[in-house]
Amino acid sequence: MELARLKRERAVDAVYSALRQAILSRVFRSGERLHVEELADKLGVSLTPVRQAIQQLAVEGLVEVKPRSGTFVASLSVQDVEETFDLRCALECLAAERAIEKISAKEIRELKQLLRALKRPVRTEKDQKRHEADNLEFHMILLRASGNRRLLEMYEGLNAHIKIARIHAADTDWITRLQDERAEHEAIVAALEKKNKDQLVQAIRKHIFRARDALIAALRQNANQANA
Repeated sequence: MELARLKRERAVDAVYSALRQAILSRVFRSGERLHVEELADKLGVSLTPVRQAIQQLAVEGLVEVKPRSGTFVASLSVQDVEETFDLRCALECLAAERAIEKISAKEIRELKQLLRALKRPVRTEKDQKRHEADNLEFHMILLRASGNRRLLEMYEGLNAHIKIARIHAADTDWITRLQDERAEHEAIVAALEKKNKDQLVQAIRKHIFRARDALIAALRQNANQANA
């Protein structure tokens, strides 16, 4: 019984990870219906771990289970985005306040390496995915440097929702804002090096709320086009 229970849990974890990654990597689009039987067949598992994985994704807010309608990849409203970014800002500013005295010279070097990587041209979908990964790692270094495990877990959950919103927005103008993003990242690193807490928090807030406003504008534009 013990071995059977552990095996079943591993199956659920594997299905959960596969579905979560498929949602965040745009294999499944916002609003797309997920068919349990089809997913089980493709993943080579029974229906039970798929259903349990979907329940976990629903708790995380990545899917919506609608009675008598089915399961759908979640999409976020403007209010959802505003609230999510408010929480992201609070968590990241708190992490920065903790990290500013703890961050190592090695981590500062890693941030500077990422600054250089984020200056690479973004022309293809592969370039975009690489840029997104480097951008996430930039922020995760700061979060990890705080030394607060629970804060990091909460932030990772929020980041999944932000990815969903970006997919739903289909914001194609983000490339034109790369110069702003680069300048904001440089300001964050400069404040960390100087150990200037006020400047660091100000730089983070500017960066996060600029990204929030751009995403909300894209969501509203898409909504207007859909209703036209």
